[in-house]
Amino acid sequence: MARGGSIRYSFVMFRLAHLSDVHLGPLPDVTYRQLASKRITGYINWKRNRSKTFHDGALGAIVDDIKAAKPDHIAVTGDLMNLALADEISLSVGWLESLGPAHDVSVVPGNHDAYVPGALRKASIAWRPWTEGDAGWSKMNENGYPYVRVRDGVAIIGVNSARASAPFLATGSFTEEQARRLANILDRAHKEGLYRVVMIHHPPVRGAAPAHKRLFGISTFQKVIAGHGAELVLHGHTHLPTLYWIKGRHGQTPVVGVAAGGENHGQHKPLAQWNLIEIEKNGDGFRTFLTRRGLVGHTGHVAQLSHEELVAPSARPLADAHHAPVSA
Repeated sequence: MARGGSIRYSFVMFRLAHLSDVHLGPLPDVTYRQLASKRITGYINWKRNRSKTFHDGALGAIVDDIKAAKPDHIAVTGDLMNLALADEISLSVGWLESLGPAHDVSVVPGNHDAYVPGALRKASIAWRPWTEGDAGWSKMNENGYPYVRVRDGVAIIGVNSARASAPFLATGSFTEEQARRLANILDRAHKEGLYRVVMIHHPPVRGAAPAHKRLFGISTFQKVIAGHGAELVLHGHTHLPTLYWIKGRHGQTPVVGVAAGGENHGQHKPLAQWNLIEIEKNGDGFRTFLTRRGLVGHTGHVAQLSHEELVAPSARPLADAHHAPVSA
C-alpha cells in the first residue's frame, strides 16, 4: 500500500499500441450548405490529396498487424475524421468498435475531429465509450477531458488539444484549466505507483509542427510535466515518426509521435505506421521500449522498422525552439 492507504499497482509487462491520423474515408456526400464554412478548404484538400493517398488498404494492414500483436491496450491520438461531418462521426464510431472492446481502446480528438464549431462536442459524446474515465479521479471538463483509465498498473490519461480553428489553420490549445486537472492526476498516479501515459493530438514541443499547425499552450503543458512528471507522452498530428525529450519531474520524458495510420504512396510523408510501446517494471521504476512497425515499399506488408529502449540521452539538450528535435 502507498502512503495514505492508496493502492499501489504492479505488473511485469504491459504492451500498448499507438496509432493516429487515420483520416477515415471515403468522404461522405457533402451538401453545399455544409461546405459554406471552413469545410470547403478541407474538402478541396481531400479531393486533391488525401483521397489519393489515404486508403482503406493501408489502414487495414496496420489494424490487422496491431491485432496480430495482441496488445493490452490501443491508444488513438486523434484525426479519425476529415471534415467532422455527422456521417464521419458515425463512421469513426464503427471503426473504433472494430478495434476491440471499448475497455481496451482509448482515443483523444484531433483538429480534424473538431473541424468546425460544435463538432468536438458531438464527437466527444459519440466517443464516450472510448473516453469513459475511471470513477474517483479528477473531475473532467464538459467534453470529458482529461480522463484517466487505469489498466494493469498503467494510467492512460487522455488530454484534449483539439479546437475549431480558422481556414488554413490546424492549431491546437492546451489550457490552464486542463493543466490544473492534469497536475492532480499525475500526482495521484505517481503516489499509486502507476506508469503514466499522456495522450494528446498536437505535439507539445516547440518547432515540432509549423506555425499554422502549432499547439498554443506548449509552455503550460511542459511546466505540468516538469513539475509533476510523466513516464511517456504520445501524440499524432505531424504524420511523422518522431521522438523528443522534455523536462520531467525526475529526468527527461519521452514524447513519441507516429506516422499517419492510413498513409499510402503518393505524398512525401512516411507510409502508414504504428508504435508498439512495451512497459516493463524495473525495481521502483520502469523501462520503456519502442518498436515502430509500418508498410514496406509497395508490398502492402507491415514489418518492424526500428526497435529501441527509450533512455534519455544525458548529453542531448531538451527539445525547444532553439534545438532541432530528435527524430526516429
